[in-house]
Amino acid sequence: MGLTNLNSTHLSSAKITAAQDAIAALETALAEITVNLSPEDRKKYGSINEQNKLFVNKVYDYNNSQANLSSPEVDWEEFNRDHTSRNNMEAMISRLESVITRLNNAKTLHDYDNYQSALVDYSFTTYKAGTSATGFEDKYKDLKQFFVKNSTSTVPPEEKK
Repeated sequence: MGLTNLNSTHLSSAKITAAQDAIAALETALAEITVNLSPEDRKKYGSINEQNKLFVNKVYDYNNSQANLSSPEVDWEEFNRDHTSRNNMEAMISRLESVITRLNNAKTLHDYDNYQSALVDYSFTTYKAGTSATGFEDKYKDLKQFFVKNSTSTVPPEEKK
């Protein structure tokens, strides 16, 4: 028998509500800075790659350590605010991506558990339909559409011939 119930930990209704409220609070807190860029804008403004980030950081370091070497044409207060905001956002994005990865992993295990249980139920339905038990023939006909025989489908053992 295959592994089942790989993730039998479930959030309570209160914890789901708390998580949804926290996401809503985060969305509200960040609303003033979020911008929807068009694909063209993203291409135009998204050109700062890792090498360019190193360049920006080096200019930032020079401005902080030897301000007399910095261009007077740059608004250094705004530059520093942009730099700080960028670092704060990068840290938040990293944490959120970690949460998303963990949520996706948990969801994957729940999906697997659901699928394995559904296969067990389909096997039971196949058996009961073969005994002419009331209602199972219709259920079997309705479910067997998900097991169309072709080279790429996953066919439960009962359907292989």
